[in-house]
Amino acid sequence: METQQPPGQWDVPPPPSTPPRRMTDVELRVHKRLLWVGTAAYPLRNIARVYTFTLRPKRKEAVFRFLTRALIVLAVGIGLSIIGGLISLANSSSGPYESESSGGGLIVFVWICSGAALIYFFVEMLSVVTAASHYVLAIETAGPSTAMVTSPDPQHLDRLVGYVSGALENPDTEFQVTVERLTINSPTNYHFGDSVNMYGGSGNTGIAA
Repeated sequence: METQQPPGQWDVPPPPSTPPRRMTDVELRVHKRLLWVGTAAYPLRNIARVYTFTLRPKRKEAVFRFLTRALIVLAVGIGLSIIGGLISLANSSSGPYESESSGGGLIVFVWICSGAALIYFFVEMLSVVTAASHYVLAIETAGPSTAMVTSPDPQHLDRLVGYVSGALENPDTEFQVTVERLTINSPTNYHFGDSVNMYGGSGNTGIAA
């Protein structure tokens, strides 16, 4: 026996499920005269400037820093190798085995350390040279605090400048948008527009508060 369903019960499809948010998504909203960037709150009256710029890695500086460090490492390695050679000559009268164990061991140790240092500095340089540029929205406050977010759509950030500026002129304005958290390896390896300072610790830096 077929069961009769009430009319219209299956006429309307169920609502689509809400797409999951990405781990990098963060909410930027203005509510009750506060600008919220994720969990960080900034009173609108304390915001001094809102603008966009391209955050570029310091690639030339990274290459120059690597070359400088490489020259220093090589100079130290050569200097210590000369000292090791002199030690070997000084100990040559004590027998070939003692000479080899003192001077030769020092030279091997010096160049192992030098090679490890050069590899480390090269990898550090490569991480900066291959890093991507980011188009970001920066929100500066009257105090030593700056928040930065990014988006794959530069025009979206440009529009947000107008939204936030409008909220500064009309504090009762409220809105909410989704942007992306800015994550960089080291703030010192990037050019921060005019004179932007990032606060909030070292290492991976997202929102600075």
